[in-house]
Amino acid sequence: MKSIVIHGARDLRIEDGPVETPGPGQVQVRMAAGGICGSDLHYYQHGGIGTAIRVREPLVLGHEVSGHVAALGPGVEGLSVGQLVAVSPSRPCGECRYCLEGKPNHCLNMRFYGSAMPFPHIQGAFREVLVAEAAQCVPADGLTPAEAAMAEPLAVCLHATRQAGEMVGRAVLVTGCGPVGILSILCARRAGADLIVATDLSDFTLEMARTAGADATVNMRNGDLSAWEAEKGTFDVLYECSGAAPALAAGIAAMRPGGTVVQLGLGGDMVVPMQALTAKELTLRGSFRFHEEFAAGVSLMRKGLIDVGPFVTHSFGVEDVIEAFETAGDRSRAMKAQIAFS
Repeated sequence: MKSIVIHGARDLRIEDGPVETPGPGQVQVRMAAGGICGSDLHYYQHGGIGTAIRVREPLVLGHEVSGHVAALGPGVEGLSVGQLVAVSPSRPCGECRYCLEGKPNHCLNMRFYGSAMPFPHIQGAFREVLVAEAAQCVPADGLTPAEAAMAEPLAVCLHATRQAGEMVGRAVLVTGCGPVGILSILCARRAGADLIVATDLSDFTLEMARTAGADATVNMRNGDLSAWEAEKGTFDVLYECSGAAPALAAGIAAMRPGGTVVQLGLGGDMVVPMQALTAKELTLRGSFRFHEEFAAGVSLMRKGLIDVGPFVTHSFGVEDVIEAFETAGDRSRAMKAQIAFS
């Protein structure tokens, strides 16, 4: 069985490993597709995320995956061999204080695929065969493997939309139009948003935003949001997806009083324009991972209510993994790049 393993910055290898057998309550999944996430890119490009999270041992990458059920462990019901499933990378313990409070995304003992946060690291899902808990496997009948593998980033954006609160008829600003920004546009519209404006620094990603349904786009290299700043601002909700301080500041300047800022982008600590936040009585909310939104996202895709297909722009075989990661990091031509395992 081949796995995609990071050893350090720019040191990505294809390695052989043993195939595991599913135990009670587990499912053996033959991988079909895996999306390259921003965190995977950070591990590849920098050997970690910021200064606190570093690769300290070989780490199998990947957490946006789908595949076909190859074998069922004892006691597993509701799934069948050959069935396409989206595999949630989130494995909370179910026993810590936050799990018991109904906040499993904040689990103290979280085992999230492909994460170097703890040590030993939590190995990821970029492997030809994966054994997962049955509860992680959501039937994805009717979807393509590529679409099913988008369930994870879609769940992130559905959770953020829940954090944003009431959406019907609202004016929404999305700053940063990578995959999370694009999926946030889809989620906001599905939740009832009226006006959606998107900003980025790339014409390619802004064209993707228009494809996703944004009413207007602004390239902040040569434009600004001044048209939406009059009379104390326009936007009720800001999805800040870039993790860049200038994007947050520009977004807050265009928010109307009483609005909600949802911070999704992870780019390190940022300077926050606190006086503007205070004067406009804005609410600043973080958004971290997801839980039940994963299955909800699969359901929405299966019903045709959210179409992620146009945003999977590239697919590569395992043998071309270096090219896949280099392409995934190029926002002038790639939105979501995936690995095709089969």
